[in-house]
This record gives sequence, C-alpha cells and structure tokens, in this order.
Amino acid sequence: MTAVTMTATARAGSRAGTRQLAGTWDLLRLALRRDRIIMPVWVIVLGGSFSSVGQSIASLYATAPQRAELAASMNGNSSVRAMYGPVFGDSVGGLVSWRMIAFGAALAAVMSLVVVVRHTREEEETGRQEMLSSAMVGRRAPLTAALLAALIANVALGLVIVAGMAGSGAGGSGAVALASAVAGVGALFACSAAIAAQFTESARLAKGLTAAVIGAAFVLKAAGDSAADDGSSVLTWLSPLGWAENVRPYADERWWVLLVIAGAVVVQCAAAYVLTGRRDVGMSFLATRPGPARGRISTAFGLAVRLQRGALLGWTLSFAAVGVVFGGLTGGAADLVGDNEKTKEIFERMGGQSGLTDAFLASMVSVLGTVAALYIASSVLRLHGEETAGRAEPVLAGGIGRIGWAAGHLLIAFGGAALIMTVGGLGLAVGYGHELPAVLGASLVQLPAIWLLGGVTVLLYGALPKAAAAGWGLVGLCLALGWIGPALDLPQPVMDISPFTHLPKLPGAAGMEWGPVVLLTTVAGVLVTGGLAALRRRDMLT
Repeated sequence: MTAVTMTATARAGSRAGTRQLAGTWDLLRLALRRDRIIMPVWVIVLGGSFSSVGQSIASLYATAPQRAELAASMNGNSSVRAMYGPVFGDSVGGLVSWRMIAFGAALAAVMSLVVVVRHTREEEETGRQEMLSSAMVGRRAPLTAALLAALIANVALGLVIVAGMAGSGAGGSGAVALASAVAGVGALFACSAAIAAQFTESARLAKGLTAAVIGAAFVLKAAGDSAADDGSSVLTWLSPLGWAENVRPYADERWWVLLVIAGAVVVQCAAAYVLTGRRDVGMSFLATRPGPARGRISTAFGLAVRLQRGALLGWTLSFAAVGVVFGGLTGGAADLVGDNEKTKEIFERMGGQSGLTDAFLASMVSVLGTVAALYIASSVLRLHGEETAGRAEPVLAGGIGRIGWAAGHLLIAFGGAALIMTVGGLGLAVGYGHELPAVLGASLVQLPAIWLLGGVTVLLYGALPKAAAAGWGLVGLCLALGWIGPALDLPQPVMDISPFTHLPKLPGAAGMEWGPVVLLTTVAGVLVTGGLAALRRRDMLT
C-alpha cells in the first residue's frame, strides 16, 4: 500500500508540474515570432563585432612583438585595466577577448533583460497575460518561455562569435571559451531579469533594476581590475563580468569558471520559479502604494515626478559614482599607450585630436552621453507604459489634456537628462581634480544628441505607438557605434548615423562649434513638437 501511495503521489506531482508548464511551446513560438527582427539584429551585430575587432587587431598589430608590447603596456596601466580588464594572452584571440569580453557580456546581458522582461512583466502590465492565462496556459509557462527565448538568443550569439573568431583566424578552444563566457553571462542576467520582474508591477522598473545590477557588476569589475593585473581581486570575483574575463579565453582557459556561471544561473532560475509561483498574475512583491492626489501630485507634472523620481534618483547617483571613477582613471591616460601610435589613434577617434589626456576625457564624456540616452528613452517610454496599462485614461478623464499629461513626463525625461549629465560631469571633474568648467561644459555639450534621440522616441510614440520600442533600437545602435566603432575604424558615413559623432570633442577641441549643437537641438525640438501633435490627433491605445 505504501509503495502504491508513493507512486500515485509521484504521478500526481508530475501531472501538477506538467500543468504548470502547459502552453510553454506555444508561448515560446509567439515570443520568437514577436522578436523575429530585433533578436537577430542583436545577435548578428554583437556577435559580428568580435570578428571585426579581431580583423582590426590583426591588421594594426601584425607581428607577435607588436602584440606583446601592446599587452604589456595595457597590463601596466590601471586605467585601461579598469575599462577592459587585464590582458591574459597576446595572441590575436587573446587581445580580442581582452577588448571585447566585458563589453560583449554586458551587452548580452542587456539583450537578455529586454527579452525576458518583455515576455513576462510587460505582458502582465498590459493585461495580455491575463487573457492568455484564461486558456490552457500553466502558471510557470510564461516565465519558462521567456527564459527559453533568452537562452536561444544567447546560444545563437555564442555560435556567431565562434564562427566569427574562426573566420578571423582565431578559432579553436579559445573561441568556444570566449563564446561560452559571453553567452553564460547573458543567460545569468536573463535570470536576474526574471527575478526583478517578480518584485515590481512595472516593466520599466524591472528593466531599470536589472540594468542597475549590470552597472554595479561593471563598476565592481573595474575597481577590482584597477587594483590587480591578474583578475584576482575580490571585487572582480564579486562581479559576473569578472567571472567572464577570468575564463581567460586563448590563455590556458579556466573551464571551471564556467561552472560558477552555470551554478549562478541555476540558483537564480530556481529563485525566479519559486517567486512566480507565490504571486498572482499582474501582482508583485513590491506593490505600488495607492494614495490621494494631494499637494504636489495634484498636477500632471507632480504625478510624473512621483512616478519617475525613483528612477531619476538612481540614475543620478550612478552617474555621480561612475563620473568619479572615470575621473580617477584620467590621471593615467598619458601612460596608457606609451609610444603606440595605433592605440593612440583609437582614443583620438573617440575623443578628438587634442592631446591624449583631453581625448581620454572627451571619450569618457561621450560614454556618459550615450548611456544617458538610455535614460531619456526609458523615461519617454513611460508614457507608452502608462497608456497601455490603462492608467492614462483616468488622468485624461480628469480635465488634463494630452499635451499637458505628456509634457509632465517629457520635462522629467529631458530635464532629467540634463541633471544626470551635470552630475556626471561634476563627478568626472572631482575624480580628475582639474578643469571643472571645461569638463562640466563638455558633459553638457552631449545634451543636444541625447535630446535628439529622446525626440525620435517621442515622435515614434506619438505617431506609431506600437513601434515606440524602436527608440531602444536606435539608442542601442548609437551605443554600439560609440563604444565599438572607433576600435573597428568604421567608415565615417556609418559613424555619422549617431548624433554624438557630430558634437565637438570637448574638452580640448580647437574651439567650440555652435553650429552642430544648435542644429541638433533644433531638430530635437521639431521631433518633440511633431510627436506631441501626432499624440493629440490619434486614438489612445486600449
């Protein structure tokens, strides 16, 4: 009787588990269909950049002595180690791994968080998941489908990296280790995004929380690598990005580090499954607090401030910290390349030809600007989230017009971008210890390009709300061009796609060029005006 009872209990548990995963494959097919454009673009562009960097390094440093000299100079400078990590091998593949593994893993993490949040929390926020759950869809099926979609994207990315490295003449086990490290970190942060989606009712906040974790991981890795030239710092080992670089592709690979990444994936995935089974659809563990519309939130602007103040505070504190770190690295910029003209050219393409220290400062300011574009796109798209979730209708029904409602959020988006760039510039100047007016001015010069990308997002939301998320794609393209384009020496017409390319390279430029600044600001104003006009005329989403 006991054996029979145990068998019956096991079968019942198996059926219960099957029911909770019912509909997973249908949801996975739906997710892949919805991402049939953006996912291949992410995979091909990011994966192909590894091969492009390999070809660039092979042409710039054609001989073994040149590569050995480069590796020694990079390892000997704490500033460059903080940005890219230590160099473990001076082969072409080893230098590609040094240059790309941290940034590639971080971008894979961003790709994964977008995929997972889109097919979990965003589906619940818009009410589509409740509709799907009324059919034969298990409780854990949406999460499983989202994680599988992210896993497929990361596996495809790994295969593209392996193929690209083999095509550039640097294949073998090193390529497999490099691809596994990047894809593994991507899968890890997919699970992190799945956990974040359980704690907030907003897809935007879930993305912000996961992005903050990615940023913290990069800061930890940078601090650890700055302190040690062999990846042994405790701070490096506290960061998943540090785990990726410690796989050491093309330098006596440490395959066991991949087990650390896999273990973290399993633990976080299990936590996400436990959490999703303990809440109702549409709910979260950190529920939004209701409250009366008194005082500052009795206006559209006050409501926008209340809704977005947490994100703005997080971005502001992050830019202050990152600015101080980047400023501290600037003092070693002059020793960064020594007499290596090729490496000097890369920094001059990023920051202008005005002396290596000024070029380094200008390149760091440009990095802050391209990251700030993520903030403005996210803040503008809060309008889309409020509309699709049905929260905009009660506000508009209370006598506030569409333009007034949108203007409150846009003031936070565009004004917030100015605030975080100001704070980032101040942090950069404090960390460097010199040239406060010049560095602060260089930071503020980035605003026209940031505002233009925000204006494009406003226009997309106003005219084509269902395609508003394409604003993320444009920002991501500009981010990739700013970070990877100079190293690849991409043709100027390609680099000109990014509005940041047209800005004067400050500090240290021959003179302030007001023409591009005024033109970009004017175009941004026109785009915002067009987006608001389109919003006023179209029907609201239901």
